[in-house]
Amino acid sequence: MTELFAWTDGACSGNPGPGGWGVLMRAISRGRVVRQRELKGGEALTTNNRMELMAAIMALETLNRPSAITITTDSAYVKDGITKWLHGWKRNGWRTAAKKPVKNADLWQRLDAAQARHDVTWQWIKGHAGHEENERADELAREGMTPFKSEKGART
Repeated sequence: MTELFAWTDGACSGNPGPGGWGVLMRAISRGRVVRQRELKGGEALTTNNRMELMAAIMALETLNRPSAITITTDSAYVKDGITKWLHGWKRNGWRTAAKKPVKNADLWQRLDAAQARHDVTWQWIKGHAGHEENERADELAREGMTPFKSEKGART
């Protein structure tokens, strides 16, 4: 049986500022990688949390058919949001328990729709702690940000 995994990360230079997201995806069968794919992208003016969300969204939206997948993120914001807070936000009309609008509601709604097609297991991992796959996702996020950092520099 082949299992799917995705490691996701976001990065931002300034918060807000130019940002990037990265995803390392692997299909593993019998303990070995049978397919690997890397995704990255970015935006000129964004936040770290938005890029963390975009990484998870892109991991799920890239899948062509409903799948079981484990997504590992170093963002407690993403992990807790999707596993603990989302139900309440939806019930409260996209408002927090304090009755304030949910930040990044557009991306939370997109992530909710993307995960609805799949059987997702969410895992959190400490970032910048030497985990090979997480480090690669971080590199991809920084690469995704690079063209937008150049744009900013060219305008100033």
